[in-house]
Amino acid sequence: MINIKDQKWYKHLCTINEHKLEVGKNCFRCGLYKQGLLHDLSKYSPSEFLVGAKYFQGDRSPNDAEREDKGYTSSWLHHKGRNKHHLEYWIDYDLVKRDGTMTGMKMPDNYIVEMFCDRVAASKIYHKHDYNNRTALDYFRNGKSKGAMHPYVRKKIDLLLSMLADRGEEYTFRYARRYMKEYKKYLKRQKYKKKLEAKLQRKYSSLAENKLAKKYDKRLKRDKSFSRIGAAISSLINFR
Repeated sequence: MINIKDQKWYKHLCTINEHKLEVGKNCFRCGLYKQGLLHDLSKYSPSEFLVGAKYFQGDRSPNDAEREDKGYTSSWLHHKGRNKHHLEYWIDYDLVKRDGTMTGMKMPDNYIVEMFCDRVAASKIYHKHDYNNRTALDYFRNGKSKGAMHPYVRKKIDLLLSMLADRGEEYTFRYARRYMKEYKKYLKRQKYKKKLEAKLQRKYSSLAENKLAKKYDKRLKRDKSFSRIGAAISSLINFR
């Protein structure tokens, strides 16, 4: 009899469930409730789950195994295009060089914090008993992907991971929660500012149009008056 717990697909399911639950907890601690609930839902889609089950490793990402086997990873290509907390989602053409090179764009701060939550959770799951508060920071600084990050994103994620290494989880997540609270206020102010600017633009553009219309009507009436006067003078001259 086949034990379901020995099946690779079951182990993979348990891993992504554990990871999603851990990230969700981290996001909730930062006040990112919606992102915590929606985090990595694409991993349950056939395009990602079936590949992950096939290349399940247990001690590292199945994406690495698929990449070694095929030379690319279809699961990761699908995943990074649907999850904004990955830096690869924000890779685009460089607007400064304009020579066709690709570079990292600036990520919104709420996705940077979700990335932080994701990295901490992944480090805990893959390193298990070897995990400590410096694990995620060491992995980040030794990794090559940070070179593709926008400088702002790299600075922020390094700040959070360094804070975790030096001050621990309680302090870092409290800081992240306060930071997200202020960031949400900032977004509301920006939204209100844009709304107000659009309202003022509509108001004053309509006033300008009305003003121009009135000037045009006055000029039209004046021209008509001059035309009538000219016609009267012409008729008098012709009468004589």
